[in-house]
This record gives sequence, C-alpha cells and structure tokens, in this order.
Amino acid sequence: MDEENVVELLQRYRRDRQVLLNYILSGNLVKKVVMPPGAISLDDVDIDQVSVDYVLNCARKGEPLDLGDAIRLFHDSLDYPYVNNTGAVEEFYLLTKPEYSGPAPTREPPPVPATAPSPVVIPPPVESSPVNVSSPVAATNLVKSKSFDSPTEKELTVDDIEDFEDEEDEIDSRRASRRNQTEASDVSLRLPLFETGITDDDLRETAYEILVAAAGASGGLIVPQKEKKKEKRSKLMRKLGRSKSESVESHTRQPGLVGLLETMRAQLEITESMDIRTRQGLLNAMVGKVGKRMDNLLIPLELLCCISRAEFSDMKAYLRWQKRQLNILEEGLINHPVVGFGELGRKVNELRNLFRKIEESESLAPSAAEVQRTECLRSLREVATSLSERPARGDLTGEVCHWADGYHLNVALYEKMLGGVFDILDEGKLTEEVEEILELLKSTWRILGITETVHDTCYAWVLFRQSEQGLLKVVIDHLRKIPLKEQRGPQERIHLKSLRSSVDAEGSHQDFTFFQSFLSPIQKWVDKKLNDYHLHFSESPSMMADIVTVAMLTRRVLGEENDKAMESPDRDQIDRYITSSVKSAFLKMAHSVEFRADTTHEHVLASLAEETKKLLKKDTTIFTPVLSKWHPQAAVVSASLIHKLYGNKLRPFLEHAEHLTEDVVSVFPAADALEQYMMSVMASVVGDDGLGSIFRQNLAPYQIESKSGTLVLRWVNGQLERIETWVKRAADQEVWDPISPQQRHGSSIVEVYRIIEETADQFFAFKIPMRDGELNGLCRGLDKAFQVYTQLVTAPIVDKEDIIPPVPVLTRYKKELGIKAFVKKEVHEVKTVDERKASEITQLTMPKLCVRLNSLYYGISQLSKLEDSINERWAQKKAQNIKIRRSTSEKSKSVIPSQKIQFDGSRKEINTAIDRLCEFTGTKVIFWDLQQPFIDNLYKNSVSQARLDTIMEVLDLVLNQLCDVIVEQLRDRVVTGLLQASLDGLLRVILDGGSTRVFSPNDAPLLEEDLETLKEFFISGGDGLPRGTVENLISRVRPVINLIKQETRVLIDDLREVTQGGKSKFGTDSKTLLRVLCHRNESEASHYVKKQFKIPSSGPST
Repeated sequence: MDEENVVELLQRYRRDRQVLLNYILSGNLVKKVVMPPGAISLDDVDIDQVSVDYVLNCARKGEPLDLGDAIRLFHDSLDYPYVNNTGAVEEFYLLTKPEYSGPAPTREPPPVPATAPSPVVIPPPVESSPVNVSSPVAATNLVKSKSFDSPTEKELTVDDIEDFEDEEDEIDSRRASRRNQTEASDVSLRLPLFETGITDDDLRETAYEILVAAAGASGGLIVPQKEKKKEKRSKLMRKLGRSKSESVESHTRQPGLVGLLETMRAQLEITESMDIRTRQGLLNAMVGKVGKRMDNLLIPLELLCCISRAEFSDMKAYLRWQKRQLNILEEGLINHPVVGFGELGRKVNELRNLFRKIEESESLAPSAAEVQRTECLRSLREVATSLSERPARGDLTGEVCHWADGYHLNVALYEKMLGGVFDILDEGKLTEEVEEILELLKSTWRILGITETVHDTCYAWVLFRQSEQGLLKVVIDHLRKIPLKEQRGPQERIHLKSLRSSVDAEGSHQDFTFFQSFLSPIQKWVDKKLNDYHLHFSESPSMMADIVTVAMLTRRVLGEENDKAMESPDRDQIDRYITSSVKSAFLKMAHSVEFRADTTHEHVLASLAEETKKLLKKDTTIFTPVLSKWHPQAAVVSASLIHKLYGNKLRPFLEHAEHLTEDVVSVFPAADALEQYMMSVMASVVGDDGLGSIFRQNLAPYQIESKSGTLVLRWVNGQLERIETWVKRAADQEVWDPISPQQRHGSSIVEVYRIIEETADQFFAFKIPMRDGELNGLCRGLDKAFQVYTQLVTAPIVDKEDIIPPVPVLTRYKKELGIKAFVKKEVHEVKTVDERKASEITQLTMPKLCVRLNSLYYGISQLSKLEDSINERWAQKKAQNIKIRRSTSEKSKSVIPSQKIQFDGSRKEINTAIDRLCEFTGTKVIFWDLQQPFIDNLYKNSVSQARLDTIMEVLDLVLNQLCDVIVEQLRDRVVTGLLQASLDGLLRVILDGGSTRVFSPNDAPLLEEDLETLKEFFISGGDGLPRGTVENLISRVRPVINLIKQETRVLIDDLREVTQGGKSKFGTDSKTLLRVLCHRNESEASHYVKKQFKIPSSGPST
C-alpha cells in the first residue's frame, strides 16, 4: 500500500470512530455523561482518546458514562496487546497469532500525518468538590479549555447540551464517512503529497470556504441565526432516531441558493459554527472593498484577518484552523502556484518567515502575540496579494486572484467539492439536487481555474470511485465528453499540457500529465478486474459491460497522451483481457480439479475436460456477448485459448497412451466432447471455412479419433486372437450330443456366440470416438471366428472316396471261368481305409452328425440378429456422437457413409459346410452303415431274389433316427442327401455291381417297382420330401432302367453308333451302354464286349 493510501485510510478510520462515539454520546443511548476535569462540553474532549469498549459497555448496561475513566482506560489499553473479551468473563484470547506473524518488518512504518494534533497535558482535577471518577487522570491528551473555572464534575444529558446548534448537520454529514467503501474507493490519484501535510479534512473545509465565497459573489451569502438552536437540536434527535430506509426528503430545505449551500455544508461535513465563522469572516472582508467580487479575495488570508481566536470554543480548534489556512496559502502561493515566480522568487522565503512568525505568536503573551500577529498579517497581505494577482491565462492584473488555481491543489479541492453530489443517507446514490450542485460548483471554476474538460475528468473520477453500476453509466457519459486532441482548441491544448505532476510511483520517479493522474488509476483498476473477469463479474455481466466501456474510453484518452492511439486497437486489449482471465480461471479450475482428484474415481483429465466445458459455456453465455461488442471474434479467441490450455495438459497423456486402459476410456471421450464443443463455438462465429483456417494456422487438433482408432484396433486384434483360441477350445471340448429335445445344437456354438457378443458389448461400451475402420476390423475378425468354428465342425468329415467302396472290375458275363491272368492284369488295387480313420468315421454317428448340422444352422440363423445388433448399436453410437467433425484435414471433407455390416464370409462358409455335411451323412448311411445290405447284397445273383424292399425297414429306422435329432429347418436337406445317396447306391448296384449282378430285360419291371418303392418311401404320403423334388432326383435312374428293358441287339447297335461318333437314341453315353451290356446275361452281349472292348469274363454266379 503506498503512502497516500495509508494516510487516507487512517483518516477514514478516525472519522468513522468519531462519528460512532458522537452518535452514542449525543443520543439517548447513554443514561448520562460525566465530563472529565477541565471540560465543559464534548467539543472540549478529544474523542480520539476515548475507549470505545468502555462507552459501549456503559450503553449496554445503562450505566453513567464517565469520560475521565474512558480516557484512562484507553491509555491503559495501549500497554497491552489487543484481546477479544466477547467470551467468558475470565477468558481472553489474543486476536493476533505470533507464530504466523513471521520476522519483524523491514519496511519503514507509514508516516504520521504532519497535522496530527500534539498532546496537551491537563493538570490533575481540583479536589475542592467531590468527583465520581475512581482515579484521577494524571496525564491525558485533553484539549485545554479557554476557561478553567468550571466545576470539575458535570453530568451531561441531552437536554443540558447548549452548544450543539450545528450538530444536526454535522451528524448527517459524518454519516457519509460511514458508508461502505467499495473496491474502487481504494484507488488513489497519481498526484504528489502536499508538502505541508494537508489532510482530506483540510481540503474539504477549504473547499467549502471557496464554495461560500463563490456563492457570495452571486449574492447568496446569508449568515444563519443562532436563535434556531433549539429547533435544530430537536431535529438532531429526530434524525438520529430515523432509520436509513426513511426518505431523506422528509427534511425540507430552504429554496434557492441558500438552501443549496446549506445542503453542501452538510454534504461536506462542515459544522454550523464553522459555517457561521466562514460566512461572517468573508462578509467582513468585503467591507470597504467596493467593486471587488468576493471570489476575487485571497480567501485564507482574509479569513485569518477577519476571524479572531475569540470565535472558537477552544484554543486547539483555533490553532488547527489557523494552521490549515497558513498551509493552504503556502501550497497555493509557493508550492503549487499557477504562474512561475520570476523576479518575485525572493518573496518565497519572506512568506515562509511570516507563516512561522504567525504560528510562533501564539506562544507569546496575549498582548505581544496580538501585536506580532497583526504585523505579520499586514506584511503577509502585501506579499501574498502581489503574488496572487499576477496575470495568468490571459486575464488582467487584479481580475482573478490566483491562490487556489495552481495544479494540483485546485483539482484536489475540486474533487472534495464534487464529493458533495452523493446522498449521505443512501450509500452510493446521487442526491436529488445533483444538477443544482453541479451548477453551483461551476461558480468555483473562476477561483480554481477549472475548465469543462477538467470538470468532466474529475467528475468521472469521483463517480467511478463509488463503483456503483448505476453511476458507471454517468461515468461513461462524462468520459465520452472528454474531447480528443483534434477536438481541443489551441488554448486548451497548451493548458492541459502544462498540467503535469511528478510522483514517486512503483519505486521510481515518474511524471504524469493531468489525464494520466486521473485516468491511469481508473485504467489500472478496470484492467485488474477485467484481467480476471471470470472472478469479478460472474454474477454481474451488465456491470462488466460498463467496466469494459470505461476501460476502452480511458484507454482512448491515455493512448493519445502516450501517442499510441493507433498502435494497439481495442480488439488487441480485449485479446489481452481474454487471455489473462481465461488463463487465470483455467489454472484455478485445474488446481481445484487436482485437489479433488483423490476423492473422485475419475481421471484428472476427464474431470478437467468436464470443468473446462463448463468454463467455456459460462464464457460464451455471460462474458463473450459483452466482449464481442468490442471484439467480434471474442468467442473464437476464448475457445481457441481454452483449446490450447487443455491441449497442453492432454498432450503428454496422448503421447504415453499405448492401450485401452480405464484412464484412456475415461479421458478420450471427455476430451473429444470438449474439442467438438469448442469447435462448435468457433464455427458459430466464423463458419466452417473459417474454422478450417483457424486449425490450419493456429491450432493443432487433439486427434483423439485417430489415436483412439489405433488403440481400438490394437485392442480388437488382441481380442480376436483370444476369440480364436476360445473358439478352438469350445469346439475341442464339444461332445456333439443333443442337450435336450429343445436344444439339439451343441453347446460350443452357444459359447462361441457368448464370446463374440461379449466382445461386441465391450467394443460398444467404449465411449471413445471411433471410425468405421475400427468397426470393420472387429467384424472381419468375428467373421473369421465363425469360419474357424465352421472348419472345426467339418474337420472330421472325410472325402467320399474314403467311405465309398471301390468300384469292382468291369467284366462280361460268362458261365465258364475267365482267364485269370487277364483278370489279374486288369484288376485295380483296392483302396483300404486305415483303422484309425475307420474308427473316426464310425464315431460319426447319425445323432452326432445331426448335432453338428444343428450347430451350424444355429450359427447361421443367429448371424442376422448379430448383424442387426451391431448395425443398430453403431448407428446409435454415431447418433450420440453427432458432432460437427469440422474439416480439420482434407481427408475428412469427403466422408463416405458407412455400409451395413454383413457376415457374408461366414454365411457362405456355413452354407457350404451344411451342404457338405448333408451329402456326407447320406453317403455314410448308404455306403458305410448300409454297405452290406445295400451295396453288397441288393440284386445279388438275381433281381427277384434280392429286392429293395428287403432293406427298406433298415432305411426307415435310419430315417426316423435322423428326424428325431435334426432340426426342422434342416430335415429336408438331410433327407434329400440321403435320397441322393440311395440313388447313387442303386446306380452303383445296377451299373457297377460287379460279377454278382446280371440283368435281363425281364428284370426291368422289377427295377421300376423298386424305384417306385424308393420314391414313395421318401415322399412318405406327403410328410416327407416334396414329390416334385423326389421326381427330379429319381429321374436320373429311369433312363438306366429303360436301357435294361431294351433288347441286346438294340443296345449293341446304339453303342456302336455312339462309339462311331453318333448320338444315342436313348440319350445316354457309351459308358452307360457298355456297363449295361457287361451286366447282360446273354452270350451275344458277352461276345460283343469281348470282341470290341476286350472286357474279361467273370466267373459263374454262385
């Protein structure tokens, strides 16, 4: 705190303390007041020496107040540290904490004001009469009264007060000093301290004297009558008892200039006695000065000459008043003259000697003192008049008295006058007479050398110190009235340029112009607030708008003072406000989030992202609408800065993120949502194109989507490896037995789906941003997992060649034995199945094959549900993340809509596997399980002896067993495979049955009957396969039976025709015709195939 603020604060505390004690002592709060020895009234008591605690205690208990004891207790308390005795009677606690005080201060203590009253020692009271004081006051700082003959004890009540004729307005005026001071009230002007130690009270009293003189020049000076004392005392008590909420207008004032001057007296805290002395003194000074205006008087000098010490109630008050007048003269004529001294510089020392002699005269004997004082005042008038009447600013000699218009004394006095525009009972509000008061103050411009520009600047300063929102509008109006350089006249430019002061500020000696002295503190204060507007204006954005306007207007004026009007536009200053405040708010928020990190389960960056989003929402809702009036892109500046600040915190986390940990899953979605919101804020101001430009030039996107995509793919690949392992394990552990009639598929396929669905659930549970590539990668892996399972299901299935017996050697029919050598030469080596494979084939029983088929069908039937679930959840995920994914790179400008996921590879693989299993099942039944009754014994030796009906019962048992296990949806496909295998077996018997099968045309009807029997068996009266399906399948057997029906010669001719390149009239091929002839039990057929095809003969049938 600088020296000026210290002095001002001490003065404010002293005035507040005085007002409190005067209110208590003057009202009916104390039963009675006992004056100390030597004091007649309260004017004779130094209120600063009275113990407040003692006074309050007496008022609370209703006991008489002995001011002698109060003064003694005050001095006794100075020897002890301050304590708080609000607790129990025997308990006292120090308010200070020595352990936290630190080392002794190294700075010098604040200076004591130069006008601090010197203590005057009062002798002990006379003991001629009894007193109620418990102990005599040995040495108290009481003021000596002019009369010491008064009784030593006097009880003072309200009705006994005789000298309070001016206290009504004094109390009212002192209430103004009790107002709650705002933060802006701590701002001080950049003006140097007065060398004489003039205080605010001195300036205020002198300002009122100037105001009275100006009013006297207008003919409005009237001396109040003392007969109104009694009426005023009653008004005092009424006003002391009035609540603040009561209207001030209940007190009516006199009309015109007289009433207005009375109002200003109350506003400036001037006692009525001082007012009367001032008015009478000025009127006396005008005696004999015909044609001279009162405002041309050298007021302090005239008052010194016209007011005697007899008009004061005590010597202390007179000495203080005289000292003030002499100090004002010294400041106005010597320290801060409006014009230089030139040849009159020698008179400065003469003036100072006269001032000293006048003060010294008070210590002389009364007669000598009066003579010395009179001579000094006469000499002082000669010297001071010659100095004050020097021409300045174009006026003539004697036209204006230049004693208070030197800078900075004049603005200090005028500032005190302007303080009278505030209502003393309604804090921070302008009084109703503000316009009249301002008009009255214009009459002082002649004395103080005030111009319109100086007035607007000073008035804006005075109003600003109140920092009330309503007054800020008035501040703005007056700041706008301050003309810029090009708007000022030549004379005003020269005058304002001459108003300079030198101040020790911030550890250095600096020169300030008039505008810098008054507006720089305002600018410093508003800059301080706006540099952290998140802290100061969260609840009052409208006030912030006014503060920003004040900042810009003061900056405009000060910029011209520094010749920097065009160097830094308003938007640059708004940039600095945003940067400073946003950084401060972000750092506080980050610190708060880190402090709460131990109490929450969420990662710090995730919590910080949420709080940052709230910060930006608050910024765009409350603050940027205000700032955008001065900076259209304020929201962009704020959002981009927040983007950078959070990005600095996020970047190390992104660089070290290698896997999808809980922290990553927590931070990535929050960070991405924050970035998208920031992008939307910026895009709402600059549009999509502008947003792309901002990211290309100023901002680096977080690239959460890209980073998370990499981590998701890494996670997907790891999951797919585990899925494949789990699938193989499930398939290996499967026993392929039906669990129940309701669940005929294996448990392995259920486990596979469970694993896959859990993986999909985990995938979609991630709230991190993902692209279509991650989903496609997952689905490709799942598709592969189904294919792996399908391959494992069909792995035990062997080739048809492994279960179909080898075709016998083709021979011709002959009763005698054939040539063994030839037969041996032609017989192919028979393939045999090893025992291990034969055991595996045997273990593939009908139920197990059906369970495998059912499992595959379950897998393919649930694929659609899985596809729909994945597509639906992906669409929801995209919908939840409907973000503006603005173009931060060229690649994202052309986004292809994602297609629906389909497991086409798995579906194709499973369908192929089902077809293969159905074919294998039928082939195994006919060629492996029923090999002996069907392949080996059907039509053996003769058709009539080994008909098909002999094996239909066994085939029926197999079919029933199949239908009991297979699911309904696969029944026809499996039965169709069995029918195809049966027909293959039938053709095998007819065409490749070996030497034990011979047929003649007479066997054709029997074969047709067997084929019809087989057909009806599979149709099963409509409960089996569709008739059309069966007809289509058996149609390939009918041509063979038709060939058997033909005569041998016809077959030979047809075969000869085909072998010669012709076409068979039966629509068959040469191989079929040859095999039919080889199995014909006729010599002609045997002879033909022997001759033409060298087919060996078979042995006789047995």
